[in-house]
Amino acid sequence: MSQHSRIDASAETVHWGYFDAALAPQLTIDSGDTVTISTVSGRPDDLPEAPYVIPDALKDIHRAVPMKLPGHICTGPVAIRGAKPGHTIEVRIHDIELNYNWGYNRIRPLVGALPDDFTETHLMHIALDAERMTGRLPWGLELPLKPFFGVMGTAPPQQWGMVSTLPPRRNGGNLDNKELVAGSTLYLPVFVDGANFSVGDGHGAQGDGEVCVTAIETGLIGRFEIHLREDMELTWPLAETPTHMITMAFDPDLDNCVVIALRQMIDLIVARTGLTRAEAYTLCSLAADLRVTQVVNGNKGIHVMLEKELLVGRS
Repeated sequence: MSQHSRIDASAETVHWGYFDAALAPQLTIDSGDTVTISTVSGRPDDLPEAPYVIPDALKDIHRAVPMKLPGHICTGPVAIRGAKPGHTIEVRIHDIELNYNWGYNRIRPLVGALPDDFTETHLMHIALDAERMTGRLPWGLELPLKPFFGVMGTAPPQQWGMVSTLPPRRNGGNLDNKELVAGSTLYLPVFVDGANFSVGDGHGAQGDGEVCVTAIETGLIGRFEIHLREDMELTWPLAETPTHMITMAFDPDLDNCVVIALRQMIDLIVARTGLTRAEAYTLCSLAADLRVTQVVNGNKGIHVMLEKELLVGRS
């Protein structure tokens, strides 16, 4: 029978700025178990003033946890018993809730899609309404919230050493894919025993591209059901929503991302339908959507979306 556990962000349960195969897990679960994980976001100079509420856990993290590399505050890792390199973990995202009543957005000079256009830092705080699921921008516009975790990843291969959470990689990490809301499933390659899954970078809302580097950055609470897939070997993260399959790729060159993600989708179509590669390529041209995940994190991202109902073989 599956078990449920919980890890809350605290000075004892987070790692700030990095992934590392050497990180010891905070918790070990069995395949099929569920785990609730809370996250926090924001450096000390990102924090708002009253009436916004700053979680005590975030204050404790600022005091006690060093940011070892530029990057995100991640909660975890969670190990999955029996996971080995070459396996895959299937992360079913059941629920995502707000962890506090505010978010922030920051523009900084020399970064983002327009690095030379803005010469001063611009910090904006955004009131979040959990009941109405809206975020109120300073000029009065209310945006619907569609929360998701920007960072979801397994531990990297041991030979990579300590790596920043900023660029997305084959182990996932800073995917910034706004399709990964509650009800979606993320598949991640396993590179170390236990897989060691971590979560962070809560986003209240984000457009494809995340052009100024930040979304509505906030703390979130997610409930995940994690399965070990010994029958599935991936080289890149894969995802699905109730309606679509999503292949993903990350590279400094956006053109390379297109090639990698498109080839992954062709492989998926061929495997699931028995169509030829030429037929699968045609289907992608007729029905798949190539979307720019983000362009601001060192490795850029492309994701290819195809409706699952179109994965039909020759009759």
